[in-house]
Formats: sequence, C-alpha cells, structure tokens
Amino acid sequence: MSADYQVQNNVAVITLNNPPVNGLGLATRSAAVEALQRADSDPAVKAVVITGAGKAFSGGADIREFNSPKALTEPTLHTLIRTAESLAKPVVAAIHSVCMGGGLELALGCNYRVALPGAQIALPEVKLGLLPGAGGTQRLPRVLGLEASLDMIVSGNPVPSEKLADKSGGNALFDEVFPAGTDLVAAAVDFANKVADVRRPGAPPLPKVRDRKVEHADPQGFLEAVRARVKAAAGAFPAPLECVETVAASVELPFEEGCKFERERFIHLTQTVESKALRHAFFAERAASKVPDVPADTPVREIKSAAVVGAGTMGGGIAMNFANAGIPVTILETKQEALDKGLATIRKNYENTVRKGKLSPEKCEQRMALVKGSLSYDDIAQADIVIEAVFEDMGVKETVFRQLDAVMKPGAILASNTSTLDLNRIAASTSRPQDVIGLHFFSPANVMKLLEIVRGDATGKDVLATALALSKKLKKLGVVSGVCDGFIGNRMVEQYIRQAGFLLDEGALPQQVDRAIENFGFAMGPFRMGDLAGNDIGWYIRKRRAVEMPGVAYSKTADLLCEQGRFGQKTGAGWYDYQAGDRTAHPSQAVDEMIVRHSQDLGIARREISDQEIVERLVYALVNEGAKILEEGIALRASDIDMVYLSGYGFPLYRGGPMFYADTVGLANVLAAIGKYARGYHGEAWTPAPLLQRLAAEGRGFNG
Repeated sequence: MSADYQVQNNVAVITLNNPPVNGLGLATRSAAVEALQRADSDPAVKAVVITGAGKAFSGGADIREFNSPKALTEPTLHTLIRTAESLAKPVVAAIHSVCMGGGLELALGCNYRVALPGAQIALPEVKLGLLPGAGGTQRLPRVLGLEASLDMIVSGNPVPSEKLADKSGGNALFDEVFPAGTDLVAAAVDFANKVADVRRPGAPPLPKVRDRKVEHADPQGFLEAVRARVKAAAGAFPAPLECVETVAASVELPFEEGCKFERERFIHLTQTVESKALRHAFFAERAASKVPDVPADTPVREIKSAAVVGAGTMGGGIAMNFANAGIPVTILETKQEALDKGLATIRKNYENTVRKGKLSPEKCEQRMALVKGSLSYDDIAQADIVIEAVFEDMGVKETVFRQLDAVMKPGAILASNTSTLDLNRIAASTSRPQDVIGLHFFSPANVMKLLEIVRGDATGKDVLATALALSKKLKKLGVVSGVCDGFIGNRMVEQYIRQAGFLLDEGALPQQVDRAIENFGFAMGPFRMGDLAGNDIGWYIRKRRAVEMPGVAYSKTADLLCEQGRFGQKTGAGWYDYQAGDRTAHPSQAVDEMIVRHSQDLGIARREISDQEIVERLVYALVNEGAKILEEGIALRASDIDMVYLSGYGFPLYRGGPMFYADTVGLANVLAAIGKYARGYHGEAWTPAPLLQRLAAEGRGFNG
C-alpha cells in the first residue's frame, strides 16, 4: 500500500506513504482513492484528514512515472482530486515540509487546508516547461487571489506556508497554520472534528474551492500588464505565457470550462521541444550522479577540511566553494605577494556579494574566517582533500603532486583541477594513484555549476563516490568523465573552436559567428568566450597539441591574434576591442583586416556564409565529437554530455544540450550535413563518428 489508513477520534487519517516525497504515482493514487471511499462509507467516520508520511506532504507527480502510461491510468490525479472534492464528509489536508505540484492540487481539492510553518508550497511545473494540469491554475486563483497565484504559477518558486495564511487581504490558502512543534495529525484531527460538528441539517454545503470566484478590481488590466511582462522575460520558453492564459481562464470561464482549457494547454506543452528539453535536463541531472560500478552504498571518505594549491583566479574561486559549504580551507602559494593578492580577491568577491544584498556582513566574515593562507606544504598536510590549481603544464603539475604525495596524510584525496592534461600521468607521479582524481571546476569557480569529475584508471571507487558526494555539498553538478585530452567539455569545444576559426578563413568575421550562435541560444559565442577566458590559454594548449598531435589543422588567425598580445578582456583587446572598466565587446577593425589579409595569404576567396551554416558547423562539431566520446566510454551516457554543456558552456537550456538537440533534428539529418561539410574547407575535421553513423542508420537517437 502507498497510503496508510487509520481512524482517530472518529476521523479517518489517510497518510500518503511513497518515499521519498510521497509522489502521487498510480499505487499511491489507487490506495488514496480506496481509502477515501472507505471513509465515506463508514458511518463511524465524521471527517477525513489527508497527510503525508516522512519528510513531505507530497512532492507531486511521481517522477518515476513521467512519460509512462501509468500517469494516465485510472485513477488519475484528476480522479483522486474529484473523489476528495465530492466526499460527503469534510476533507482536511494536513500539510508539512513539502507540498508541491500535484500535491498542492490535491490539497486544493480538499474542503480545508491546515499546515505547519515552514512548509514549502509551490506549483513548479513551469520549470519543466509545463503548467499545473490538475486544476491548479483554476483553483489556486480562487483561493489565493489572482496576483499571488499568478506569481506562484509563473515563477514556480516555493513560498513558506505561513505566508499563505494571512486572511487580512481576504485570500488565504490555509484555514489555519499551527505553531511550530505542534503534533500536526492530532491538531488536524481536532480541526476536522470541529468542522464536522457544525455540519448539521440545514447547514451550508461543504466549502469547495471550485465554487469560489476570482476576486480582482481590474482583472483584464492586470492580466494585460502581466502578459507583456512575462512575454518579455520568457524568451524562447512558451510555458510561462501559457500559465498566464490558463490563469486568465479562471477569471473568464466557468470552472469546468477553465479546467478543460487548462488540460488542452497542458497537453500542448507536453509536446513542445522546449518542455521535452527541460524534462530531459531534469532527469539527466539526476542520472549524472549514478555510476554503474559504484553502488549507492559505497563508503565515502569524510571531508572536514580542504586545501587548495594556487591562489590565482581558479584557486581562489575553488576555495570559496569550500568556505561557502562551511568547510575550512587553506590556500597554499609560493610567494607572499601572490597569496595576499588571492586572499584580497576572495574578500572583494564576498564584499561585492554583500553590496548586492545577497550575503549578510556576518556571513561574509564567517566565510572569510574559514579561509587561511600559507606558504608551507606542512600547513596543509592534514587536510582531507587537496586540489591543485596551478598552471596548465604537465611538468608543473607533476612537481606539485610529488610534493603532495610526500606530505599529505594517508587517505587524503589528491585532486587536480586540470582542464585538459592526462590525469593518469599526474597520478603516476605519486605512490598512491588510487587517491588521485580530477576535479575540473569551471571559471568563475565560485559561480559556475559544473564540476567535471575525472576518473583515472587507478582512482578508487570510494574516492569517486566521495567526489560525487562533495559536488552536491558544494552545490555543483558533478559529471564523471574518463581520461582523454580535454575530457568531455574541452575535448568537444576544441572541435567547435576549430570550426569557428575555419569560418574566419572562409569569409566570416568574429561578430557574425558570435551573433549567429548567440541567436541560436548560446550564452556567449566562441570569440567573446575566448576574450573572457583569455586567448593565451588556448594558444598555450595549441602549442602543446602541435607537439603531441602533429597534423591536426587549425586556423592560424588565433595565433596571429595572440602574437599581437591581444589576449582578451584582461589586456583590453582580443577578438574585440574593450574600454577600461567596460566588458562590452566592440568589433575591431584591426582584427577584421587581419582576418581578411590572412585569407588572402592563404589564397582563399572569401565568400558569404549564412548564419545557418555557422550554427550547423559549430553545433554539429560538438555532436560528432560527443558521439566519439560516448562510444569510447569517456562519458557514461549521452545525457551526461548534455549536462556538461548546459551547466558549463552556455548551451541553450530550451534545446536540451547538443546530443538531445541532435536527436530532435534527427541523426540522419546531422550526418547528411556532416557529409556536406566534409567536402568543404578542411573537410578532414569532419570524420563521422561510427556511433553517429550506426544510430542514424537504425533510425535511433543518442537518448534512446
């Protein structure tokens, strides 16, 4: 059973019991409907209380049934809500901890709602590109008012229960919010008995949310203003505006017609690419932490203290992650000047956050107190984990790891922040390769969500499990990668950047390439990205790869740029020109002339290049390399690749990541385009991945 039934003081208490958040799956719905019917037919039962076991009232739909026939099998959520709503006895929803989505829609179908303070109340469907589809857009405005309900539904953000019980404005979601520490079920049973005792012959019918009217002084004027605001903010996502329209139906249509309209729009949204992409990302994020040969119960090492080698931009940002999580961290540097500069930057970052009102001065000082500096390896020897964040050079990193191997306590995790280098070689410079792992943070490390967790050949399973657990504690999305040059993200972006360079040789200019890919939805095009990260970083990597991988062709324009010292924003000039104190990218006539001149030197007649070609060449370069990475086992699943690009490289969320996007285009179409570009300039860069060819021939996609 997924719902428990017992009678207390003439009140049937139905407890949803489907861990971890009492999702309203088929078994739970069936058990709840059966329990409601049992209570209705029992003359000894005067009223019903519905509550949830454990740590939630209900988190809504059971995600294990998403996109499955079970979600539509009777009794559906609509049937459960109608059963509660039509009962001849008072039904009280007793809410605690979490009440979201379908859980809130069920509560709205009850006659009364009581709660404990601090419960998180939300209709978050918009975050999956959907809208509440079980009456939420019709009932919530009737009980909470037009403005408050629209804000909840369009944002999807949770609201504490105590903020939804104020009756002074005439609208309140809860009939009563009990004091903290109250025995919720006992209090709800008492409440249910009281409302049942007044149900004498001739008393008014039981209150139903559906019978109320939506009150507002000027609903049409308000809705028009909201439509304009939401349309401007929603961008490519259709769900927020659809939420507005369905809530508008609660004002303009009778209840049943409004519910019918809501259902139509819900079904429409389920078929949109944008919603499918958001749902894909939702499940992909949860799948990323699962490694087939590392069971969920694998023991993890305790991380009570940390150390970071290097106080530069990356090292300082990494240290902030630990301080934010309440973990003491020591930063090691070789020179006092560099250490002082790094610590000052960390303080400046925190103080900027304070000025923005996102952090209290007290919290700022608490976090700074967790960050220490040192010039001696001895001061970090007892740390549970140390992360090397020095220059991206194998010799430098091997030297650091030999020193760490000599001083760190047994059982300490030795991690490298390398973005491209061979982790197995780094691990081999120690006597404990089982303790070595890659933790590739993305810049700025204290902001970016992605953490690429690189598993070496010898990395212990407990070390990998610890890294995955640590990523969650640091509020990062950990994605596991195998060892190769560039791992998942940078190996793929290398092909993306190669194509961007070739496009310059053939006829495009940086601003056109960036504009085309940003119109596609990327947060930043390749040339603006290079200027932000520092073009000298890519220059150094290309020099290394020229030795290690001779014969791989690149456009020489990026090298010509760097030879002029145009490293990007930090030098005030890169692919674009920058003004002091301003990060706005201004097209550079000097760079444009350099590009045109280089094409002439190559003997290439420049041609007009369409935005479509730019997008296809950049995105399909990612897809093709991603397919190779997947087939080689560097990535565990296609969705992991998507999460790397959604959370680390600014790939548009509404397109679901490069591999999901390829599935929506059709792999046969992707393969045909690759074949076309393989006949063009530097066509050798377009060797189709065998996996892509095989899946296209079978009519399948990367994600099944």
